[in-house]
Amino acid sequence: MTDLDLTALEAWLTDRWPDGQDLQTQRISGGQSNPTWFVTWGRTRLVLRKKPAGPILPGAHAIEREFRVLRALADTGVPVPPVLYLEEDASILGTPFYVMERLEGRVFSDCTLPGMSPAARREIYLDMARTLARLHAVRPDQVGLEGFGKPGDYFARQFARWGRQYTESPGPRIADLDWLMNWLPANMPADDGAVSIAHGDFRLGNLMYHPTEPRVIAVLDWELSTLGHPLADLGYCVMPWNSAPDEYGGILGTDWAAGGIPTQDEFVAEYMAHARPTAPLQPFHIAFAMFRFAVIFVGIADRARAGSAASDEAASLGALAPRFAARAREVIARASSNQGTSS
Repeated sequence: MTDLDLTALEAWLTDRWPDGQDLQTQRISGGQSNPTWFVTWGRTRLVLRKKPAGPILPGAHAIEREFRVLRALADTGVPVPPVLYLEEDASILGTPFYVMERLEGRVFSDCTLPGMSPAARREIYLDMARTLARLHAVRPDQVGLEGFGKPGDYFARQFARWGRQYTESPGPRIADLDWLMNWLPANMPADDGAVSIAHGDFRLGNLMYHPTEPRVIAVLDWELSTLGHPLADLGYCVMPWNSAPDEYGGILGTDWAAGGIPTQDEFVAEYMAHARPTAPLQPFHIAFAMFRFAVIFVGIADRARAGSAASDEAASLGALAPRFAARAREVIARASSNQGTSS
C-alpha cells in the first residue's frame, strides 16, 4: 500500500493554507484505481488523489485528465466536487496528485439499497438517470473539452481496443468472450455521430448523494472519462438489472421491484426524458458494456497471476470475466427471444 510522505505534504499544504495545522490523513481507496485519501489540515477538509507508484500502462491513471474534466464541469449542471490544485511535480509525493474539496454525503455500495424506503430507492435510481442525462447534455466544445478524446466511431474504436487486450491476454480463452468477439462487430449500430463527455464508469457506487435527500451531489472517479457515445455510459449504467449481487453488486435475482427500485425500462425512460435526443438503447450497448467489463476483469486476472495486481481482491475479481461474458450473451438471447415473441 502506498503511504504519503506527510512531511512533504505538510510543507505543500502550508504554502497554500498557511493557517492550517494538525495534519491528518485517511486512506479511502486503492483497489484498481488511483490511491485516494481524506486530508484534514486545520479547518480545511480535502480529498487527495494521486497516481500510483511504479510502472503503469500508457494513458492509465491520468489524474491530470480527471482534474481537467472536473474543472471544466464546475459551472455546468453536472454535480462534481470542486477541484482546487493540480500538482504535476512528482518529486513532492512521488507521483503527480490533485486535491479537491471534501463533500459530505452518502455513497452506496449495495445496489439493492438496504434500509431505504421504497420511495427513496426509486428516487435514488431516477436521480442517477437524470444526472447521467445532464452530463451528456454538456457540449464538450462549450466547456473546453473538444480535444478530450477522439469524436466519432466510438464503439468501433473501443471494440478494437478491448478486443486487442483480450486477444493479447496470456490467460485461458473464455468461450463466451470468443463468441462476443464475433457477435459485437457484426451487430454494431452504424455510427450516428453522437458525441458526449463519457464518464466511463458511471454507476451507483461512483455517485455521492445528499446526506438526507435522494439527490446526487457529486459524480466521482473520472479516471476513465473521455469523449464517447452517450449510449456507452447508459448501457454500462443498466448492468445491475442484468447481473447478480455477487457479480460486482448487481440486483438480478433479488426482490428489487418490491423494494421500490424502478425497472430498467423506467430508468432508461427517465434518462431519455432529460437527455439530448439520442438513439434508443439497444441490447448491443448493454452487451458491449458487459464485454468491456469482462475484458477488464481478464486484465485483473492476468495481473493477479503475474503477482502485480493492485489489490488483494484482484484474484476474485478476475473470476468475474467469464460470468460477465455469459451475462452479455443472456442479454442478447433475451432480446432475440422477445423479438420472436412479439413478431
